[in-house]
Amino acid sequence: MFSKILIANRGEIACRVIKTARRMGIATVAVYSDADARAPFVQMADEAVHIGPAPANESYLIPEKIIAACKETGAEAVHPGYGFLSERASFVEALAKEGIEFIGPPANAIAAMGDKIESKKLAKEAGVNVVPGFVGEIEDTDHAVRISDEIGYPVMMKASAGGGGKGMRLAYNEKDVREGFEATKREGLNSFGDDRVFIEKFILDPRHIEIQVLGDKHGNVLYLNERECSIQRRHQKVVEEAPSPFVTPEMRRKMGEQAVALSQAVGYHSAGTVELIVSGADTTGESFYFLEMNTRLQVEHPVTEAITGVDLVELMIRVAAGEKLEMAQDDVRIDGWSIETRIYAEDPYRGFLPSTGRLVRYQTPVDAWDGDLRGVDGVRIDSGVQEGGEVSIFYDPMIAKLVTWGETREEAADLQVEALDLIELDGLGHNVDFLSALMQHPRFRSGNMTTGFIAEEYPDGFEGAATSGQTVRVLAAVAGIVATADADRARRVSDQLNGPLPPPGDWTVRIDGKDHVVELGEDGITVDDEQLTLEFLYTPGDRLVDVALFADGADEGAQPIATFGIRLEKNRLGYRMTTHGRQHDVRVLQTRIAELASHMIEKIPPDTSKLLLCPMPGLLVKLHVGAGDAVEAGQPLATVEAMKMENILRAEKAGIVATINADEGETLVVDAIILELE
Repeated sequence: MFSKILIANRGEIACRVIKTARRMGIATVAVYSDADARAPFVQMADEAVHIGPAPANESYLIPEKIIAACKETGAEAVHPGYGFLSERASFVEALAKEGIEFIGPPANAIAAMGDKIESKKLAKEAGVNVVPGFVGEIEDTDHAVRISDEIGYPVMMKASAGGGGKGMRLAYNEKDVREGFEATKREGLNSFGDDRVFIEKFILDPRHIEIQVLGDKHGNVLYLNERECSIQRRHQKVVEEAPSPFVTPEMRRKMGEQAVALSQAVGYHSAGTVELIVSGADTTGESFYFLEMNTRLQVEHPVTEAITGVDLVELMIRVAAGEKLEMAQDDVRIDGWSIETRIYAEDPYRGFLPSTGRLVRYQTPVDAWDGDLRGVDGVRIDSGVQEGGEVSIFYDPMIAKLVTWGETREEAADLQVEALDLIELDGLGHNVDFLSALMQHPRFRSGNMTTGFIAEEYPDGFEGAATSGQTVRVLAAVAGIVATADADRARRVSDQLNGPLPPPGDWTVRIDGKDHVVELGEDGITVDDEQLTLEFLYTPGDRLVDVALFADGADEGAQPIATFGIRLEKNRLGYRMTTHGRQHDVRVLQTRIAELASHMIEKIPPDTSKLLLCPMPGLLVKLHVGAGDAVEAGQPLATVEAMKMENILRAEKAGIVATINADEGETLVVDAIILELE
């Protein structure tokens, strides 16, 4: 067994590998860029080596720097995590020349599966179902249009070396192909150093199923069941679960056997994932097709660990050290259900725009993962950030992964909602509310999912989860109690009066445009004349309250009928209260004051409809128009790159370009004016 390994990665996956290595008694070495000098993974490792500036192509993506760090520290092996160099065959070969072991598959398997065009040919030869498409090289946009016409729309354009949702465009017609082909090439070149693109048929009502495989150097290959990853946005996974609510035992066997056959065909060892696309209308288990093989550890590996009890990182290390797998296919189990949600630095209330900045506050319901595959009471947090740290424009926007485990799918989803309520994250936009909304959505609960779920269920964007009348009444009651406590504290601090604060009478609490009367009396709390029995602790200044709602007349010791983690943020006339996936700007006034407030004139926000504002921090890659050009609604005006993704900004209405206020190649801040229409 190795005595010291180096992790050629950063963030949560570096933390994840370090924890397993530490449990195995293996010393660890971290490598870090300027941007990560104070990151948690650097502090956790036994040693750390600085490898360059913040941009990945000047630090984490340079094999020579990783090899130099191994020589400097005496590391015997390298775990690549995912992304960066994890699927670069030349890196594996360079390590081998220096006598350093790669904790992953052999170079030939990476090369065979890393090229999506060649991998489809190999899959077909191995007897694996493949999606109809064009697997040769595409000359130019006109060639791409001809191919798409022959395959039949819709088609998917993909960068050959792509992954993680980058370098992918869906085209429903010739216009989409002409608009997206060059962007797909650029994303492939910028993210992976390869601008080749292939085109394949897009499967309607698709579900994304993937099979976890695990092999050793002695020819043994197993499949560790499936994961469902159908809930995606822009082809990036948002929710993953194991097992799939769609896959039957017979489908699982067929998919698993094909995944093993492909792995054996390329001499695979270590952990890997065979990704499949399945028609949601299929009930026979036959209509599944090979998408790609990821020759590395997946972001969503914890859900497989939770239901199988297998530490995949540990087995990767043992396989790399030459050990034989001690388990057989019949030993692989499915125990309970696990769901993972990815907490991203993006704002769902603003069209999921990337968000960067400092984590002014970052608190989670359990500590970062400590080694138990199922976490604490079924809740596991895999995180690579800490309070006070920064999410920069240079790397992936993922802040953490929330993994829950339960005996049933319903239990795992309920735990997600409870845990998401208790996450405090301030300083930048994040998708916690959106994830909670997904977990509560009736369609998700039914298991009726496709990769189009988010686009279909939120066609006009995200405004928050649906809120029940019960939740509104609880919020109103909590707002009244909190306002009373805050008013009492303010009076005591100012020392304006002696003695206890007189009863405030009643409060008028406005939530989502509707007023509710809250009365706090000796007999309890009423909201709109309906009595509520609540239990929670609040001290002025608290940012989170854990509220339990009991049935009216419940005996002491009774179980609550509902619980709510409510995040509080003081604003001018009340609070922003967030729970169960929705933000509520709550106005709280004593009733007599609320009556007067109704006569106040509302301030009208300025008209910015003529301005094209940069919606996120990013690089202005291209201007599609110039001063004096006439534009139509929906026409592309500019392309901004943020967090390795290109975003096309379109005209909201017709007009004439009056002025251009930014230059191509310029780095822009949020709300920077790119151009103005007249």
